Amino acid sequence: MVKQRTIKKTVRARGVGIHSGKMVNLTLIPADVNHGVVFKRMDAGGKQVYAHSAFVNEVVLSTGLENKGVKISTVEHLMSALSALGIDNVLVELDSFEVPIMDGSSAPFIFLVQSAGIEEQPEPKRFIVIKDTVRVENGQSWAQVEPHDGFKVTLEIDFEHKKVKESGQKLSIDFAEQSYLKEISRARTFGYLKDVEMMQKQNLALGASVDNAIALTDDDILNEDGMRYHNEFVKHKILDIVGDLFLLGSNLIGHYEGYKTGHMLNDQLLSAILSQPGAYSVETFDELSSPISYYSEDWQNDI
Repeated sequence: MVKQRTIKKTVRARGVGIHSGKMVNLTLIPADVNHGVVFKRMDAGGKQVYAHSAFVNEVVLSTGLENKGVKISTVEHLMSALSALGIDNVLVELDSFEVPIMDGSSAPFIFLVQSAGIEEQPEPKRFIVIKDTVRVENGQSWAQVEPHDGFKVTLEIDFEHKKVKESGQKLSIDFAEQSYLKEISRARTFGYLKDVEMMQKQNLALGASVDNAIALTDDDILNEDGMRYHNEFVKHKILDIVGDLFLLGSNLIGHYEGYKTGHMLNDQLLSAILSQPGAYSVETFDELSSPISYYSEDWQNDI
């Protein structure tokens, strides 16, 4: 059977919070089977928030969670890394309200999990398998999931910016054939410099810099090291989608398609899926019949 996974040992990282601009300490701790991904606020008396769609409370600039007044912001990049590596059970301790932004991608979290090691656990891994198409729309934007024997994401973005247009705004990644670690994990978040300057006047995005984002001017980027992928913009949006979908509580088996989507539409899609029990099933798989295979300890060879 495909087994649940946790990490082998406790690991720690430290990075800036994208909104507060303050340093945040993050600790990943192994957890028992059926524990799930749980965030624990050490600066709020150890109160916990389960990483699940039911607790999503913020979808404008990032994906955030809240339970009984305790908030966790900017979870999508860490959730994306955990999803890609098949980590079902882990306790995430933080001493602030936000997950550190690191370099703006999920690669630092991938390396953190790799340094801890991955441990299979003696319980079957549960997958959410899409049985019928579920679609949500908001104006021109739309997102849907449909049955697919594996996990695939097809996305088209639409930004009126020279660099984004030149890089390509539509991409389809079938994770049975293409490596998340090689093709997606290093893609950084991005934003317009003028928007960041406006947000900083409102005490938001205080930690944003070219060290953790691609900064867009009117017709270029400020980052001296250039792009990590020629189509890094759409790849980062796919990275976000992988993280948002993991808030279903299990890895998804299906094909996600979207046009001009964001965290808000992704959250609406998760709610639509979970409100239609007939549209999905929760299943386990034998190793040989599994539509998804996860990385072993030699996964770095894929980067």
